[in-house]
Amino acid sequence: MGAVKLAAFQLNPIVGDFGGNTAAILAAARRAGTHGADLAIFPELAIPGYPPQDLIEDENFLGSAKAALERVAEATAEAGMPAILCGTVLPSDTRPGKRARNVAALCSEGAVQFMQTKMLLPFYDVFDEQRYFEPAASQSLVAFQDEVLAITICEDAWNDKGYWPDRNYSNDPVERLMAQRLHGRAPTLLLNLSASPYWEGKQAVRRGMVGALAQRYGVPALMAAQVGGNDSLIFDGASFAVNAAGEPIATAASFREDFFVLDTAALAPAPAVLPTQDGVEAAWHALVLGVRDYVRKCGFKDALIGLSGGIDSAVVAAIAVEALGAGRVRGIGMPSEYSSTGSIDDARDLAERLGIRFDLLAIHDSVSAQLGTLAPLFAGTAFGLAEENLQSRTRGALLMAISNKFGALVLTTGNKSEMATGYCTLYGDMVGALAVIGDVWKTRVYELARFANREREVIPQNTITKPPSAELRPGQMDTDSLPPYEILDPILQAYVEHYRSEEQIAEELALPVERVEQVLKLVERSEYKRQQAAPVLKVTAKSFGTGRRFPLAARVRQRHLA
Repeated sequence: MGAVKLAAFQLNPIVGDFGGNTAAILAAARRAGTHGADLAIFPELAIPGYPPQDLIEDENFLGSAKAALERVAEATAEAGMPAILCGTVLPSDTRPGKRARNVAALCSEGAVQFMQTKMLLPFYDVFDEQRYFEPAASQSLVAFQDEVLAITICEDAWNDKGYWPDRNYSNDPVERLMAQRLHGRAPTLLLNLSASPYWEGKQAVRRGMVGALAQRYGVPALMAAQVGGNDSLIFDGASFAVNAAGEPIATAASFREDFFVLDTAALAPAPAVLPTQDGVEAAWHALVLGVRDYVRKCGFKDALIGLSGGIDSAVVAAIAVEALGAGRVRGIGMPSEYSSTGSIDDARDLAERLGIRFDLLAIHDSVSAQLGTLAPLFAGTAFGLAEENLQSRTRGALLMAISNKFGALVLTTGNKSEMATGYCTLYGDMVGALAVIGDVWKTRVYELARFANREREVIPQNTITKPPSAELRPGQMDTDSLPPYEILDPILQAYVEHYRSEEQIAEELALPVERVEQVLKLVERSEYKRQQAAPVLKVTAKSFGTGRRFPLAARVRQRHLA
């Protein structure tokens, strides 16, 4: 039997940019042709971009997707152009039902030769595909040259009973496809078109899951994955292929556009397969990609950051510089009478090390003027939270004024620990267009700072070692309001990401139940803040935002029912 040469591409689409996305697909396919590829494979919804969300409700959007697919199909008639397998959205032909289908289209010789509709539509965490798509009633094999292809779209491959102890669906599309025969032949290749958002540890899960499928059915398998940032979601790429023994035979890079070419006649394990990225390094590259694409795809060029001299703003600034370049990042220091000289010096030192512009705007006079206006109402009251937050809100107003004047996006600097406990100020330090480290626990922020300094000291050592403080009143420390972060973060992670009860958390971490309860109360009281926060770049399995939806008016925990 003859071999087939496959080229798997991971592209970085812009949602709704049919012209740009289609041009990228065709350019990549022509490149595949120069490598002798017979079939160029692209990710799920590569033509419209993923996730299109409610754009799917627009008939013009669906019409544009259909026209773009026709252009892709027509181009496969060009000399030297390989066949193309890519994902798109098309109008549904089922009534009653949803108005759209998530499909994989196989194009060759100038026409669409075969289409497979996605069957399993995820409706959990950040996914809401059941809101939009009509699932496939059935799926079929397709012949391509001497291969019999079992084509799946992302979630269709995520329900193997041999791999997952608890499955989300009773139906397994892979099992159904592998049981089929086409002209008496069983499938010879399992293909998966994927748009799978990144979270820590997910690359290893994908590799293990697809490897288990290959072993179970005795066929090579390939996943072509989307890369890039779209709003809160970051797609890491890392497309790969395994042989029938589940061994890696080809891998694309993480967090950038890339491709690989695979000959089905040579499926030995590849000696130079890139290692799976995980941990701090992966989180760093994910956040850099997320910032770069958010700014670029929203049509902006520059970023603006309030630099306090603390570790959070320092890490965000370092990420922004790597994402955009030093010339496109501007730092603003806004000291009050409670800001230490050391913090101002640390902010200036950071800006010099990063090579970014740094401006200093003292807020004392502005805050004093506002307190003077409020004096008749505040008479007879002690200095407290209102006065502290007024400083933060003054800084937020100044940042937004600069943003409006010069067209730079404000990047917020709050971390996940602060967002979880409400240790942040609405319309103050929460002001901005993107919460860069809003899914990064404070203890991980320190790890990111050390990673930023991996080659040279970018973030001043004093910024890393000094005790964290909001500096909104004399002598203030974070530990005045919160447990130490090495105690706080494990409590928050157990509750926010794993839904552990306070009793379970107390037992697992050997802490008093009362201490855990105090932390969980902070989480529950702060939901209204999180629902008004900027979009959060997702780097963990459970981030704040669309993946974690809680009511505001609710009584979440009632421990004492007697």
